[in-house]
Amino acid sequence: MIRPAIVILAFAGPAQAATHSFCWEGANDYRIEGFISYPDDAAGVVTEDTVTGFGITGWRGGDYLGDWSLADRTPDTSFTLRFDTRTLSFPMGGYPQDGTYQEWNADGTATDCGDPGFGFNGGNRAQDLCVNGQFIDESGIAPDTPLTISPDGGSPCGPLPMSALPRSRRFG
Repeated sequence: MIRPAIVILAFAGPAQAATHSFCWEGANDYRIEGFISYPDDAAGVVTEDTVTGFGITGWRGGDYLGDWSLADRTPDTSFTLRFDTRTLSFPMGGYPQDGTYQEWNADGTATDCGDPGFGFNGGNRAQDLCVNGQFIDESGIAPDTPLTISPDGGSPCGPLPMSALPRSRRFG
């Protein structure tokens, strides 16, 4: 027999969170598969201070480049994030004062992602990557290019699902 108190605890669970997958397709076959989670009751723009989950994994073709997630965040990490929950979009274009700048473990120079390390920068010159402490200029695309969002958590990038990631800490 199941005790009533146990049943109540099972249904009380943690607060719900919205989770979306996204895809960034850069130049020269570079791409990111990522996810973002935030409280269901969040409205408007969520930031690096309000997301409950975030992670990115980089690829060039079928070659794994690296990953980064909230589990990797330290006080020194470059992390600026804006996500509009109404339009399901990352505001892009590159200006912090306009809320259109993104730095996910890569600042404006895209050289501070660590070695080993991986990061994304959405600045005013381009959207581009940092891999193992190196700016990957050849990955760059126009700064206002939108990212593909999958609101149901499916894979918006195509054949390589996030479940193919080599490290178990991908969902920090």
